[in-house]
Amino acid sequence: MQIIRHSEQTLKTALISKNPVLVSQYEKLDAGEQRLMNEAFQPASDLFGPITLHSPSDWITSHPEAPQDFEQFFSDPYRKTPSPNKRSIYIQSIGDILKFLKKKKPEDAFCVVGITMIDLYPRDSWNFVFGQASLTDGVGIFSFARYGSDFYSMRYEGKVKKLKKTSSSDYSIFDNYYIPEITSVLLLRSCKTLTHEIGHIFGLRHCQWLACLMQGSNHLEEADRRPLNLCPICLRKLQCAIGFSTVERYKALVRWIDDESSDTPGATPEHSCEDNGNLPKPVEAFKEWKEWIIKCLAVLQK
Repeated sequence: MQIIRHSEQTLKTALISKNPVLVSQYEKLDAGEQRLMNEAFQPASDLFGPITLHSPSDWITSHPEAPQDFEQFFSDPYRKTPSPNKRSIYIQSIGDILKFLKKKKPEDAFCVVGITMIDLYPRDSWNFVFGQASLTDGVGIFSFARYGSDFYSMRYEGKVKKLKKTSSSDYSIFDNYYIPEITSVLLLRSCKTLTHEIGHIFGLRHCQWLACLMQGSNHLEEADRRPLNLCPICLRKLQCAIGFSTVERYKALVRWIDDESSDTPGATPEHSCEDNGNLPKPVEAFKEWKEWIIKCLAVLQK
């Protein structure tokens, strides 16, 4: 196992910058938010730890990329920001990918994110991806396919049994497609991937500073190790992009975890998509994350 541990000064610069304008912006954050974000460069922090690489197949090793600090994020000329007329995030179940989403994007949409049970292969040289996003077009896609507990078994019902050629506008092949059992682990994994891809659409690139939701993941084990939370550097980027109170954001997340009911109809292998009854929201796997949020709130409200 390899640990990527940056110096205190490197992390401080990545978070705050040496640009006087950006330093001034940081100093205008309230005291609680600065306390929390400063945990990024505290060696003994129990909230934000270094990145650990467990194998040569992990993302950072197999996909070398230049890191993006806050100043690079802020100065990116291609970064999109929401506006009063484009501030909605649409989530749509589909069978095709980014071009389809771009064509179907509503006028008031900041972004559209598609979800599918089809395994995703962006190009022949890749084994698969959990999700993809276009930073410039405001569209993204992610797949539940590998999150079901039976994906790697012979019982997996989502495998194509017979090759079938269809036109690019014919989506009938996806009718009655396999729906996995909705478990707490599947929901946690899906939340990680969906919010990771939306983070890309807001201009956040893969994080190489600390253990973070915006780390790339090349396989399921690495995706499971990735936390659901943003590190302070990426948190500042997102706050800059859309504006929010960190305290209110974390309180809302705790409320979402504590609310065990689902606001939308769900489906399991025993319940078809036509079933209009609401299903309980499985949040057992979110317990550790809730405890982490409560620790952050204690720092914020000290």
